[in-house]
Amino acid sequence: MPESSPNCRDCIHYYITHDVSFPYGCRAMDFKSRRQPALDVLEASGAPCLAFQPKPPRPGA
Repeated sequence: MPESSPNCRDCIHYYITHDVSFPYGCRAMDFKSRRQPALDVLEASGAPCLAFQPKPPRPGA
């Protein structure tokens, strides 16, 4: 993933869709993708994802 793109796996909006064709999703932007949603956002807009919000730390981690 490019350095300018946030890691979707660390975002509260990221989810696994269980759709074989589009396995990754973003609840903030309401879409599914074949790859990490931040890459599609960067490609379409030329800017990194602005909806990124880090997940809270896991208890005991």
